[in-house]
Amino acid sequence: MADTNHRNRVGFAAAVLAAALTAGCSHFSMHWPWTHKAPPPPVPVNELTLTTPSGAPAAYPQYWKRNTLLIDLHEASQEGGITVQPHAGGQWPVRVALRVTPGSIGVLEVRGEERVVLPVAQAAGAPIDIELAPGVYIATTVQLKVHWSAR
Repeated sequence: MADTNHRNRVGFAAAVLAAALTAGCSHFSMHWPWTHKAPPPPVPVNELTLTTPSGAPAAYPQYWKRNTLLIDLHEASQEGGITVQPHAGGQWPVRVALRVTPGSIGVLEVRGEERVVLPVAQAAGAPIDIELAPGVYIATTVQLKVHWSAR
């Protein structure tokens, strides 16, 4: 008989605990450590002048990702190019990166103080960020010419 009473008390306690947790889930959910708000979307900025090879303004978004200026080319066509330069009287950011989509862009070429050819994975995938090496541009660099193609 004592064993039955013990089981009943344990079962009752488990039922009360389950009811309390399900009734108060909405109240307690904001306190769980794994429930974080999604980070806000990046804020577009206009730090550098982007133009097409014909001289028309290029409409690729720019974002700050920590201390790196990110030029977002992930929606660019398979072949194209832009010229990148500081605004009049402005200067280059310390770091510049280009966001591209593997499978869409196969090769990225950047010409500044140095010429670099950066292969991008051929398999389709999520956009990736490619940071330019420090010697590609310096404080006195007039412009960067960026060209991309499928191969």
